[in-house]
Amino acid sequence: MEIIDLREEPEHLKTLAKWHHAQWSYLHPDASLNFRIKKMQAYLNEQIIPSTFICKIGQQLVGSAAIVEDDMQTHPSITPWLAALFVTPEFRKRGIGEQLVRHVMQYAKGSGFNTLHLFTDHQQNFYTRLGWSRLYDENYHNCQVTLMNIKLE
Repeated sequence: MEIIDLREEPEHLKTLAKWHHAQWSYLHPDASLNFRIKKMQAYLNEQIIPSTFICKIGQQLVGSAAIVEDDMQTHPSITPWLAALFVTPEFRKRGIGEQLVRHVMQYAKGSGFNTLHLFTDHQQNFYTRLGWSRLYDENYHNCQVTLMNIKLE
């Protein structure tokens, strides 16, 4: 298993966009797949944020995670965010998601950030096991979500 920056293999961008759109389009019902692909082009720039990391086993793409400036329109002052953690269904429950989260945490810390945020609608226990703290729950785009953070030490 290896985790690399999407910039190293940008040909995976469309696949990631399709996965992410299928997984989370309910949170952005007005956004099309083409809009998502265009928005994700920013991950190919040479900036720290946004960045996307992909996980591969051999030549097979199996997951991704990102660090973004803003992941919730309701909290524009909170930054940065862990976002787009995704592992293909056939590779779940193998520790890949944990490795991707830890990679983004390490990247954020190495980039000078002290805290990282995320929101989730159903993976609170997963993130709690990794040391994240629940801040509060809210309704976001008609979905009950939990806002969480972690201090990067």
